[in-house]
Amino acid sequence: MKDGKFFTHPIHGWQRRYEALRALFVERLPAGIVADRFDYSPDYVRLLKHQFRHGKIDFSEPIPDSKFRRRRVAPKVRAKIKDWREQMISAGQIAELLSEDGIELSVRTVERVLREEGFSKLPRRTRLQIGMTVKGASIPEKSKTITIGDMADQKINSSNAGIFVFAPFIAQLGIDKIVRSAGLPGSKVIPAMNYFLSFLAMKLIGTERHAHVGDHAFDPGLGLFTGLNVIPKCTAMSSYSYSLDDVHLIRLQRAFIKQGQKLGLYDGKMVNLDYHTIPHYGDESELERHWAGARGKTMKGALTLFAQDAETKLILYASADTKRSEADDQVLTFLSFWKSVCRGVKSTLVFDSKFTTYENLSELNRQRTKFITLRRRGKSLIDNIDKMGPWKRIHIPHPKRKYPNPLVFESMISLRHYVGELRQIVVKGNGHEKPAFLITNDLDMPLEMIVGNYSRRWRVENGIAEAVKFFNLNALSSPILIKVHFDVLMTMVADTLYTMLARRLRGFEDCDSPKIYRHFIRGKGTIMVDDGVVNVVYPRRSHNPILRAVSWDNLPCHLPGLRNAKLSLSFQ
Repeated sequence: MKDGKFFTHPIHGWQRRYEALRALFVERLPAGIVADRFDYSPDYVRLLKHQFRHGKIDFSEPIPDSKFRRRRVAPKVRAKIKDWREQMISAGQIAELLSEDGIELSVRTVERVLREEGFSKLPRRTRLQIGMTVKGASIPEKSKTITIGDMADQKINSSNAGIFVFAPFIAQLGIDKIVRSAGLPGSKVIPAMNYFLSFLAMKLIGTERHAHVGDHAFDPGLGLFTGLNVIPKCTAMSSYSYSLDDVHLIRLQRAFIKQGQKLGLYDGKMVNLDYHTIPHYGDESELERHWAGARGKTMKGALTLFAQDAETKLILYASADTKRSEADDQVLTFLSFWKSVCRGVKSTLVFDSKFTTYENLSELNRQRTKFITLRRRGKSLIDNIDKMGPWKRIHIPHPKRKYPNPLVFESMISLRHYVGELRQIVVKGNGHEKPAFLITNDLDMPLEMIVGNYSRRWRVENGIAEAVKFFNLNALSSPILIKVHFDVLMTMVADTLYTMLARRLRGFEDCDSPKIYRHFIRGKGTIMVDDGVVNVVYPRRSHNPILRAVSWDNLPCHLPGLRNAKLSLSFQ
């Protein structure tokens, strides 16, 4: 039989806490004495006192492990549960159905009854299989490849029919050969070419985020363009992009640039180089902070190098997710790539003062590569401006230039860590408060061309700005992530296609991609498949005469994604 020790020396933790608090509040004992009596620290006693005053302590005795209280379930209720499970209804749904009948049972109780009746757990099912999708919502079909025979005698009203205008230029570029030479992987259901065209389609129609791919999941016309019944879901596209490693992407870029050079899209004699930070708001643990000029601050993102043909403004090269420690040497990496692609082309590289180091400038000179850049000006250089002379006024032949006649002073200089001498051209009177110090290893190029070529370096910044705005390079905060380097390469391909189209449009040869899209691509159309020919009919629009004037007969009018099925474009 228990005696007074049951209260003075409690065994269970809940009772010890109760007796300790009783000694504090009823017997008025100090916290130190209570701590010694019940084997607590004084701090823990004070914590118990605080918790008791705020109602945070439960003194109820826990139920022994061997005596769990189980609710008795009536035989009629058990019969209902059995009948519902035989209809493959889950325990959670059975609990809801019982609640509607006025019987309140927890899900765990329902699971126990099913277990006792010999039923196993249901396999995990999607919300679609369970029937728990939003009421009235339409579910898109699963993506699969199609043939021209599958679409015979069909008529499709597509809201993105304008994208078929790019099909002849995709065929002219030989995208199918480029994808094969890059060795891009595919799946059993969707080949690599169809995946590639699905990504490209999203770029060509200016889709802001890859999470918005679902907005086009019910457009069979867009699927027909890619050679599928419908475009893949956003998660499938995200998974595919991360299956591509650097080897695939480098081969893809090399094959694309080689084909562009064969078609005479650019000559590469003058190449602008610049960095751009692509912000990223996902898992940032592996990303460094870089300066984002568009936002005027440093932020987490992927530092990306862009190389642009100065004459045509086309992107020639892109390298994404560059580490800060690797940034200075990227100019040499690009030079190695460029020489392997464009053999025999003597290019002049144009970049700003912080793009690389003077040691790398010396290496460029050793490899007989011309460059134009800025010298890093300090206080002593600015102070010595008045001692320079005589100054020469030159004329830069650019019709839109606000200051076409700046003053220049030319001299030969030596720089630390640079082997040899450089040609320095100091420019003032060009609209800037401080003079610019141009340096180059080209000793033969006229002054006017050097100053003019560097002043047009803003073209690469404008090209990047257009890619950010229309091709949505800064939209990587999307919950559906795409591999940055692959996204940049798809932007490069889409930008090239828009340029190829613009060159064929009379009066719009120099227009940017957003304007071409607004006037010629955006809009509905009707697609009819007849006798193995895909006929796309565009309704009457104000710019249709310009499209009709394009010599489509001189272009390969077929669909690469649909096994080169013949394509016919009609503009009413």
